[in-house]
Amino acid sequence: MESLVKLSNDLATERTTARALLEQCFENIANPAGEGERAFLSVNHDKARAQADAMDSLRKRGLQPSAWAGIPISVKDLYDVRGEVTSAGSLVLKDNPPAVVDAPTIARLRAAGLVFVGRTNMVEFAYAGIGMNPHFGTPRIPFDRQTGRIPGGSTSGGAVSVADGMAAAALGSDTGGSCRIPAAFCGITGYKPTASRVPLTGLTPLSFSLDSAGPLSNSVDCCAVLDAVMAGEPARENAPVNPAHIHLAIPQTLMMDGVDAEVGAAFEAAVGRLSDAGITIEKIPFDELAELPHINRFGGFAASESYAWHKQMLADHMDAYDPRVGGRIIKGAQQTAADYIELCQQRQRIIRQAAQTTARFDAFIAPTVAIVPPTIASLADDEAYFSTNMMTLRNTSVGNFLDRCSISLPCHEAEAAPVGFMLTGRHGDDHHLLRVAKTVETLIRAAL
Repeated sequence: MESLVKLSNDLATERTTARALLEQCFENIANPAGEGERAFLSVNHDKARAQADAMDSLRKRGLQPSAWAGIPISVKDLYDVRGEVTSAGSLVLKDNPPAVVDAPTIARLRAAGLVFVGRTNMVEFAYAGIGMNPHFGTPRIPFDRQTGRIPGGSTSGGAVSVADGMAAAALGSDTGGSCRIPAAFCGITGYKPTASRVPLTGLTPLSFSLDSAGPLSNSVDCCAVLDAVMAGEPARENAPVNPAHIHLAIPQTLMMDGVDAEVGAAFEAAVGRLSDAGITIEKIPFDELAELPHINRFGGFAASESYAWHKQMLADHMDAYDPRVGGRIIKGAQQTAADYIELCQQRQRIIRQAAQTTARFDAFIAPTVAIVPPTIASLADDEAYFSTNMMTLRNTSVGNFLDRCSISLPCHEAEAAPVGFMLTGRHGDDHHLLRVAKTVETLIRAAL
């Protein structure tokens, strides 16, 4: 599907209607050759049509609530939408009563007139970067679909919904990479904002220290549009930055270790294009990152904070959990109060030190994921699953731990395995990162 700006222009000039865009999404969802059945847990046929028709009626009278009114968007099954059950991709919550009120992010998007296509599949309780769900199936990415490769997680269905034209954009969440990993594996763009900018009320939590809520779509500008709405900010032009004024860093600690040859080649080619265009790119030591595996050796914030939230449900319904999820959450019980306090203190120390290390750069860059998407079949074994999950999350989780904004955009050649190019900016510097990312995106796309 086209970018949000293009769709907005088409709606404004009556080249299309909200209802027509929605029906195209429904057609793609229903396509038996596609992934609609696995990407969506529920589809809002009647409610979405009523929303779309209302936006078309308002636009005819010049009363549309925003330029984005009528554009179809999918919602990760983590967000409260009034009248719908939030099951977070689980069986444990599927019989809960429907939400009474919208999450603030949903309310803001509804007020802007976006149309909610349906609820998308996800890793149970968002606790993995792989994208597999044993309860509702695992949607396959567009690349090598016949073989079947993982979509990345935890916003698996959302990413596939955008890649397959089942929605123009998707709402996701990102605790360790859950917007950026599936975006990278599906060949689209995913954004993780500085966590405090977008409210998390009304989202099923994984880790309140690391959670953030962000969009996935087809371009940097699309993500900038949705990020502003979700953050409750006025619309602003996402103007590019002059390449000569951009200074990027490539960490030589941790993030480039063990990178696949195919990923490395695509990333280095993109770096070369940016450098040729006048962007200054510098390889730097980033010694603080070497400490992260030890600091998080007990499972980090995700283990302890998810266990605190799930403790009673695990006691009552452990057999209903995905064993790969429930087994990881329950390990959080092994962390002591002293372990947790030390983790908090170490995080703040690393944040301070990393801020000094990267202060003179607009962003640091790396492959979003160090590996190409593996096949679903290859992860049937637990050892392969967990080792792959750790490698999948390794690069993206840095941005969450450092409490920064970060974005993944595609940098692979057409028909090649998908590879994400990740830029991680400074804490609270979201607007600048999105502008830099637009310049980077333009230069990379021009060469592909």
